[in-house]
Amino acid sequence: MKPSSKLKRLLHRKGKVLAVLGAPNAFHAKIMEANGVEACFVGTSITGGNYTGLPDLGVLSMSECVDIAKWIARSVKIPVILDGDTGHGGIMAVRRLVRECIEAGLAGLRLDDQPLEQKRRTLSADIEIVSREEAVARYRAAVDMRDELDPDFVIMSQCYARNAVGGGLAETLKRLRLYEKEAGVDWVQFEAPHSVEEIKQARKAVKGPLSAMKGLLPRALTLKEHKALGLNAAWYTFIPDLVLKVAAWSFLQEFQRKGIAAWYEFLDKNPDTPFTGGKGWKWGVPGLTELAELEARYFPKKKRG
Repeated sequence: MKPSSKLKRLLHRKGKVLAVLGAPNAFHAKIMEANGVEACFVGTSITGGNYTGLPDLGVLSMSECVDIAKWIARSVKIPVILDGDTGHGGIMAVRRLVRECIEAGLAGLRLDDQPLEQKRRTLSADIEIVSREEAVARYRAAVDMRDELDPDFVIMSQCYARNAVGGGLAETLKRLRLYEKEAGVDWVQFEAPHSVEEIKQARKAVKGPLSAMKGLLPRALTLKEHKALGLNAAWYTFIPDLVLKVAAWSFLQEFQRKGIAAWYEFLDKNPDTPFTGGKGWKWGVPGLTELAELEARYFPKKKRG
């Protein structure tokens, strides 16, 4: 099954919410897959920022983002969704982005409704949004390119209207409906809900796949709560990245205090992972298993120690 078809099937399951986690890099995507994650997201912050150290302000190019996502998609069999930001340009750039994503083996693309030249990260102050007409044109360009190349490829819209200048809840609900009905996107996301009640209103406004970020809620919703609200996906993209950063920070603080003893204490606390001698995943040294198989095929008479 194509990655895009897998993602579409996961989004339309009855009674089960798709948990989407962010992939910090390709190897951690493999770890996520090995532990049951069904789909991952390549974000310009949680992934691109880890590779480049650059902020999520629209400074990464289309080619950089697609290249990073391509390596991740090649490393796993689960669907990979790319953060397309504002599309990296006008409608021709959006069409090219969709083509590049499909050719790279990605399953879906998230596009937002912010202006190209004023891109801001989620929940930033002074977020602006393009006109409804411009937003619909951006999404329709993506949808049309999708239909020409792979009708199963998932186009997702991220609506920033809730906290945007001149926005609000009413504008958000109008845009969610518009992006779904007029632009024909496969999936819409409410970027900054202020309450569960607002998510309920969004669910009433949208017929197809819907998700909501944590926004201004006091905590992220559980999968059970997502299901009760009728949401199709849980946007848990922040989790792997923060776990890695917190773990690294905490360990290095200990290392400064205790030196190499901190490492052995760390091993003692985590004895059962594949990386510390435990069993459960034959990860090995990347490539060595494949190399051994190829050597046996091409050099069958070679003596082995």
